[in-house]
Amino acid sequence: MFIDSHCHLDVEALDEQRDGLMKRCADVGIAGFLVPATTYKSWSKIASLAEHYPQWRVAYGLHPYFLNQAERSHIELLGEQSDASNALAVGEIGLDCWPGAIDLTLQMDFFRRQLSVSKSLHLPVILHTRKSEDLVLKCLRDIGVKEGGVVHAFNGSLEQAKRFVDLGFVLGIGGTVTYSRAKKAHRVLASLSSHSFVLETDSPDMPLSGFQGQVNTPLSIPMIAQHVASIRGESVEQIKMQTYNNLLSVFPRWNEDLF
Repeated sequence: MFIDSHCHLDVEALDEQRDGLMKRCADVGIAGFLVPATTYKSWSKIASLAEHYPQWRVAYGLHPYFLNQAERSHIELLGEQSDASNALAVGEIGLDCWPGAIDLTLQMDFFRRQLSVSKSLHLPVILHTRKSEDLVLKCLRDIGVKEGGVVHAFNGSLEQAKRFVDLGFVLGIGGTVTYSRAKKAHRVLASLSSHSFVLETDSPDMPLSGFQGQVNTPLSIPMIAQHVASIRGESVEQIKMQTYNNLLSVFPRWNEDLF
């Protein structure tokens, strides 16, 4: 079966179509979804929706994009929320060095504190690493994160990829690889070991090539898998099996009845 390892299915834009979308996904063999939080305000909605959709797995965190909405007291509540709602991971958390991003000192403070929470709970993490791979790697080593996780929307070098894999992470591969201009991403993907990546959509963002301007959904996963298979010279069935097993290696509790 296919798993979407990173999708924001809690967003308001999907409220009217969520039930139908879940049915359509089931009809085409997309059977699991990891839904990471981005803000404190989203935690309760995600927890409630996860009780309604047994195919969901969830994570809680404070995304670097939205730290102007966050308070340090929210970090103190992160462990409590993760315990109470059977979180599979802490996330989406990380660092964003794109021009115009929030002050990096503030980002570092929140990121390191959230990594400490994940370490204390023995939970994997879901990482946001936009133009920040080396900084994120340093923080992981400094804090001593041991449980690994997923590097969402990985777009770094092959050497950076290997460093994350050595720390127990798998790399999230999504719509970027469907663009012919994404030559670096193609080269890295072709060189990765078969146990080092998973599939994701980042729904409702990151539309595939040819679908720009449209709302992305987990229904894109089979198309992403086809592109991955073509780039790696493998079959879609191989990609489906490999990425499912890779997900379980990072999230061994995935098949538990969590809700």
